[in-house]
Amino acid sequence: MDVSGRARARARGQALPGGGGGSGSGQPGSLLRPVCSTSDDSLAVRTSQSERETSTFYGCRGTPRLTQQYGLSAGDSGYTLLERGGRTRCNFQDLGVNTRETIAHVKDCKTGSCGIPVKVVTNLYSLGLPREWQLYQYHVTFCPELESKRLRFALLYSHAELLGKAKAFDGTILFLSRKLENQVTELSSVTKRGETVNITITLTNQLASSSPVCIQFFNIVFKKVLKKLSMYQVGRNFYSPSDPLEIPQHKLTLWPGFAVSITRYENRVMLSADVSHKVLRSETVLQFMTRLYTRIERSCFLQTCEKELVGLIVLTRYNNKTYRIDDIDWCVKPADTFLKSDGTEITYTDYYKQQYDITLTDLNQPMLVSRLKSKQSSTVEPRVVHLIPELCYLTGLTSQATSDFHLMKDLAKEMHLSPEQRQQRLSQLADNIQRIKEARLELELWGLQLGCQVSLTGRIVPTEKILMQEQTCLPMNAGDWSKDMHNMKIIGVQSLDNWLLLCSSRSRELAENLLNCLKRAGGPMGFHIEYPRIIQVQESPVAFLRAVQQHVNPEVQLVMCVLPSNQKDCYDLIKKFLSLERPVPSQCVLARTLNKQGMMMSIATKIAMQIICKLGGELWAVEIPLKSLMVIGIDVGKDALNKGSSVVGFVASTNSRVTRWFSRCILQNTGSDTADCLKVCMKGAISKWQKYNCELPARIIVYRDGVADGKLKMVVDYEVPQLLSVLAEFTTNYRPKVSVIVVRKKCVPRFFAEANRSLQNPPVGTVVDTEATRPEWYDFYVISQIARQGTVNPTYYNVVYDNSGLKPDHMQRLTYKMCHLYYNWPGLIRVPAPCQYAHKLTFLVGQSIHKEPSLELADKLFYL
Repeated sequence: MDVSGRARARARGQALPGGGGGSGSGQPGSLLRPVCSTSDDSLAVRTSQSERETSTFYGCRGTPRLTQQYGLSAGDSGYTLLERGGRTRCNFQDLGVNTRETIAHVKDCKTGSCGIPVKVVTNLYSLGLPREWQLYQYHVTFCPELESKRLRFALLYSHAELLGKAKAFDGTILFLSRKLENQVTELSSVTKRGETVNITITLTNQLASSSPVCIQFFNIVFKKVLKKLSMYQVGRNFYSPSDPLEIPQHKLTLWPGFAVSITRYENRVMLSADVSHKVLRSETVLQFMTRLYTRIERSCFLQTCEKELVGLIVLTRYNNKTYRIDDIDWCVKPADTFLKSDGTEITYTDYYKQQYDITLTDLNQPMLVSRLKSKQSSTVEPRVVHLIPELCYLTGLTSQATSDFHLMKDLAKEMHLSPEQRQQRLSQLADNIQRIKEARLELELWGLQLGCQVSLTGRIVPTEKILMQEQTCLPMNAGDWSKDMHNMKIIGVQSLDNWLLLCSSRSRELAENLLNCLKRAGGPMGFHIEYPRIIQVQESPVAFLRAVQQHVNPEVQLVMCVLPSNQKDCYDLIKKFLSLERPVPSQCVLARTLNKQGMMMSIATKIAMQIICKLGGELWAVEIPLKSLMVIGIDVGKDALNKGSSVVGFVASTNSRVTRWFSRCILQNTGSDTADCLKVCMKGAISKWQKYNCELPARIIVYRDGVADGKLKMVVDYEVPQLLSVLAEFTTNYRPKVSVIVVRKKCVPRFFAEANRSLQNPPVGTVVDTEATRPEWYDFYVISQIARQGTVNPTYYNVVYDNSGLKPDHMQRLTYKMCHLYYNWPGLIRVPAPCQYAHKLTFLVGQSIHKEPSLELADKLFYL
């Protein structure tokens, strides 16, 4: 099988505000102005000097857009309370998008009715609120104006009897759980110097519990609740470093934790909680560097070390914060000094001893450099933090580790929890919130109460029939129907008559064995394979490329390469040449894959199916009741070579059975997730459909994958108009029915089916479109894959544009059907097939080709 999916882009993350120095008066950094630690407490107080410096670093001299919209001021670290809350999973920008009101046929009801009812338990908890609960927002001014935030806090909070206990203040905006007697309240306070300061508190908003502002506020309150449980925030989630799970045989540590958010669902505000794990390596960056130093030549150590470390995420356990390594400063050492916020100098060694009682052991180690970018403006210069390698622990897994079967198996035992185990962890979290007084009181302070776990009713849609050339099969197992279609002929493919096979002399016997198995596997499918021209090459990337250049001509249908190792350079050279310069479908196979005893026929069958797709063939189909339907999948990925570029994959069906595809990939100079090229892709797809069907498609359904949190409005306001604007270019009367659906594989809600007094994964085909959905969206969940280990993760669908008039039942059923048509796997997958095709295309281009593939390959699934 093609090794294009074997490599994965190195995980990259965004550093949190606040540096390695913690909450002291200064912090290690290469800037003259020290970087002040950002407290997670929304009510933190700092000196006026730190305040001015923080404002400069965060670019807060202007008022942010969200601040203008909701009348909130820049408070702690240049963020309003809401902007800090926006770093949770409940994203602020998405809360204000209401797409259901524009879709006429689901305004009153968006739920389906077909299927077998099934009772499911969710990981959602109701959040109890008093009747008519409101949050009161006030604007606070001081006369004379006070620059010190600490003083503003002290003077305002001296009126505790008036304000009550439930209050949150960021220096300008005050939130209270109860309404003050007057619209404008005048107060007076006296400083220690005897100066009188007048305080004016003006009511600006009365916010219902369902408002976006309140939702964000609830998330901030709940962050404080989790801290009362001795949990630490790392990235978006909260973890318990005090309760680690050790995997000593692999030098790994897991921190158990939770991903939580509060959101308004259909009828009420609810808390969603899911189990999360943070993978830490039990070695520091210094230990990694030392081990690397002993394994490679001294002359290339610096270059190799930077190549291995730059881009990785590390965690500093003294303050439980994560940072991205952007560079290594070999000139700065722990004995060097930096400026503290008070202007005094201190060495890194003395700083860590004073601040954290940590004694550094290696005074010759270089410093890691992390650039902390502003969350508000891309034009603000990034803050630079120096980190000690000895104190930085590596997170995540290397590509070598992920290919270690035993390591991944041991890791899965701890991380892939069964529904019962997951439920136990969630119940423990809920119990701790109720049991630990400080956590419970934090909620009760604002009138909140954690309620019971929510149960609801889903529906199981009917199993789909798999249509072959002459027969129809109803799979015994919807997750894998390879055995059901055994000895059945595929829908259609041309014979493979003229093709090349490249291998080394050591792999010749394996290649011959593969050829025999391919012929045996292809026969029952109706796939005729002639003997190829075998070319022996040396085991080097250059030798494989030279052989391809010499022997590939326009008559060649396919090039197969048996690669001696998973060396990425060799794979990339072959794919780039055969995708750009001489466009011919190619199939790369690792020699070690062909060396697996007893699996050769299974491997050959999968390779034969991939080759059929790359030749433009069709394997199977499902019943599509809609006529003249075109289905599109869109995904946006990153270009690993050109950091400022993004890759847009666009895959569209070209026949009514949805078994043939047109693929287009375009590189953008912007590194954003926004697709700017949809007009040209859409126009090309409709033209192809018209060419093959002698008519224009009557219906178009677009599945947009890869939409990040907070980008929903971008899809609605920018991408959907691009798609619609193309339609008028064909004929003046062309008005197809169009639906645009955002697909998300990562969603917080989980569902567990109750069976025999225990919890299990819901059956394949389970649809949920009530209670766990959002009132302002036309959305639903589908479980379209089998989890053989752990808990199944549903796929979330949000219909953001729809003038088709399709009933919710039909939209859900059609989406489920699309999950059957991915030809790289004879079974169900998590997302509709065109989405997965688009993802495979963007991955190949972003990792290996780095240019737009030739349009001569557009009618073939050459990227499988």
